[in-house]
Amino acid sequence: MEKMLGKKRHIAVFVLPALILFIAFSIIPLITSGIYSLFEYDGIGTMKFIGFNNYIRMFTGDRYFPQAVLNSMILVGASLLIQLPISLGLAMLLAKGVKGEKYFRTIYFLPVVISSMVIGQLWIKIFHSEYGLLNMLISTFTGQSSEYSWLSNPDTAFLSTVVPAVWQYIGYHMLIFYAGIKSISPDYYEAAMIDGANRWQTNIKITIPLLAPVIKTCSIFAITGSLRAFDLIYVMTGGGPNHASDVPATLMYNNLFRRSLYGYGSAQAFFIVVECLIFSYIVTRLFKKAEENASVF
Repeated sequence: MEKMLGKKRHIAVFVLPALILFIAFSIIPLITSGIYSLFEYDGIGTMKFIGFNNYIRMFTGDRYFPQAVLNSMILVGASLLIQLPISLGLAMLLAKGVKGEKYFRTIYFLPVVISSMVIGQLWIKIFHSEYGLLNMLISTFTGQSSEYSWLSNPDTAFLSTVVPAVWQYIGYHMLIFYAGIKSISPDYYEAAMIDGANRWQTNIKITIPLLAPVIKTCSIFAITGSLRAFDLIYVMTGGGPNHASDVPATLMYNNLFRRSLYGYGSAQAFFIVVECLIFSYIVTRLFKKAEENASVF
């Protein structure tokens, strides 16, 4: 009994610093944002309690907020339907032992460790209307001069930010998938090959089902990352032109730090957190049966 208590004390000593930091930098700011969201507050003057009026305003009185939420959902869809399948395909390819496996693994992961500010500046140059690489390629293949304003046109501004947002984290999810595939016992594949299964069949029947917990984790990361997206979009377009590329986080930033609407901005921040929690719960429920089947193997 004393040994068990001693072990628990040791565990508590090591866990306590991380727990304190988590409470200080996550839980307390979240509670504070929730409290501020119930007030009309400019950050300096007195706080006036207005209940849920900030939330009512957000959903019914802010003409830019619905478009911002729609943009974040488009980014979620692009992450789930484009980013994750590409990451999974690359992971499957590398895990089979291609030549230069370590080299490609490093190259694909490189954009993840580069600052989003740098990534944003790089893609601004690619989409530039006068000397951008994309317009140069279009001019080369069509034989006609192209000076399309990708980032200043409301029809293409947000989609132009989706491309680098998806591209940047392909290597991140690829590495998680890669580690998951490497942890699968080779015995499954050997047994399948003896039964006459080809590579495609082993991927569909063995690899993907056993990766269900990993796919769930990557899906949650992709969704919450898309819902919280800010820095890359803010660097490339600032939410413009005319709020066409805004997402909830850029609106929140502008309301908090440019318009000094601390109460309303806090309501938007709290909405983002709740949104992430809801989607995480939905994904967890959807993958529950798949995870149970994976544990049977």
